[in-house]
Amino acid sequence: MKPTTRQRLFRGVLYLIFVIALVAVVMVADWDAIQTNFLDLDVVTEAFPAIILTAAKNTIVYTLIAFVGGLILGLILALMKLSPVAPYRWVSTIYIETFRGLPAILVIFGFAFAVPIAFSWNPPGGSTGAGLLGLIMVSAAYIAETIRAGIQAVPKGQVEAARSLGMRPSWTLFSVVLPQAFRIITPPLTNELVIIIKDTSLLFVAGMALLDRDLTTFARDLSSQTANSTPLILAALMYLIITLPLTQLVAKLERHNQRGR
Repeated sequence: MKPTTRQRLFRGVLYLIFVIALVAVVMVADWDAIQTNFLDLDVVTEAFPAIILTAAKNTIVYTLIAFVGGLILGLILALMKLSPVAPYRWVSTIYIETFRGLPAILVIFGFAFAVPIAFSWNPPGGSTGAGLLGLIMVSAAYIAETIRAGIQAVPKGQVEAARSLGMRPSWTLFSVVLPQAFRIITPPLTNELVIIIKDTSLLFVAGMALLDRDLTTFARDLSSQTANSTPLILAALMYLIITLPLTQLVAKLERHNQRGR
């Protein structure tokens, strides 16, 4: 048997196994129970339009706040880690390793409850604002490492050429190095944005008012009220609607970068 024929036969067997497994799942599933508990149209009607106008909108707003805040702080941390001044490197390294090592939900809880008590601090935006600050602190640690890697990926010849033209180090950094670095790290930064979208679901531990609820908190509350899991399915679909275009953008940017290289 030829190798190509063997490969076709092997792929055919794999497809057959997949179809058999899919048919088995469809036949075994209790579709009446699924429809009652996960696809209740009355619960779907009750969820709209608040799931879009309040929950999805808040999720997007929280994501943008956490991403922009994390990007600004992450840039500062990345520059500190690359600084020739040793104390700056130490502080940045300790921060990054600490917040990358802690669970995000624990950091959010700490900023929502422990930090305000310890420092007699009233966070802007209440507990939700404090939780967002915790999410910013966590995202900044990951973004800082991404930016640092991007800066170090810029060819040294670019810096040397700029310096030979008489450009100051600071001007070289902001006009030559950082633009190229951000072009390199755009795919991983977009991926980090997707992660932050999902991490906003952890803000529920901070406690939220009705109008401040994100998708997960909204779905959990409505699911408790209706004793039905349909709101959780709706929230999952909303997350996919938000994140899938971004994941496709990441793939497109990665292909573009590969062609550029």
